[in-house]
Amino acid sequence: MSIKNGNVRWAFDLRSWRCTLNDLELATACIQPEEKDRLAKFHFLDDFKASLVGRLLMRQFIKVCLPELDYNAIRFERDSRGKPFFRPNATDQIAAHIDFNVSHHERYAVLAGSFTKNFNENNRQLVGVDVMKMEYSGGKPLSEFFRLMHSTFTPNEWQFIKARSGEQKQTDAFMRHWCLKESYVKNIGVGITIDLQSIDFRLSTVDLSATDIVRNSVVSFEGAPQNHWVFEESLLDNDHCVAVAVKNPSTEYTTELSQNELLFEMIDFERLMKDAKPLIAVDSEYSRKVLGKQLKKTL
Repeated sequence: MSIKNGNVRWAFDLRSWRCTLNDLELATACIQPEEKDRLAKFHFLDDFKASLVGRLLMRQFIKVCLPELDYNAIRFERDSRGKPFFRPNATDQIAAHIDFNVSHHERYAVLAGSFTKNFNENNRQLVGVDVMKMEYSGGKPLSEFFRLMHSTFTPNEWQFIKARSGEQKQTDAFMRHWCLKESYVKNIGVGITIDLQSIDFRLSTVDLSATDIVRNSVVSFEGAPQNHWVFEESLLDNDHCVAVAVKNPSTEYTTELSQNELLFEMIDFERLMKDAKPLIAVDSEYSRKVLGKQLKKTL
């Protein structure tokens, strides 16, 4: 699991993880008690697994950034909006700014992280990430779905979406715009509670790729161009797009990273649990109950 000039892009394929009882016993002992309680409320096994992997990705990210820190000493708290953040101990001397964000949808859980050593307190590099399956399965005709979702996008964005040829291409473009907006609002920490038409993306590259990162999409907010932002877009596979919103990109990010160094790295369970140490006692009964949860769909 690599960190490139202070930046991390990891993806976990949930479909590839056929979690055993032993897997769950270990994994659920390596998260904080309050997160364990939070996860227990998920009705479906799919959602439980995705959120659990997200928590473990966060822990592994901090461990990679701060290898001198004991795994079971890593502590997260949540801000007023519920977003997790790393809380170092008062005695930890960390001369760097750490920011990260996680997302999951359908097959993938992803993490984007930033570990910036040379930073200005008023100009810190921040990240937001979102992943989307490029599929519409709502039952209604796509045109009716677009009509109902009219307020989601600006006229400029709808023009781009509807100019694509065929329903699948239009669906791809819709999900791509949604992914970009989610990454942006997650970065600024407001979620999708704001008017999404106040955010206007202009896309210069028509199609995304799994082998190249697109970085030329730009955004305006309430008509004002938003400078000091970079948006990374790519595909994880033919069906899933991913977007990373980088605010105040550092010098290392802008000058020392090649175009495709930040393609998402696929992480399996063994690598996810590297150097993991339990924080709490193994709970076999809890893990058995989790394995008894229903699936929304087959992963």
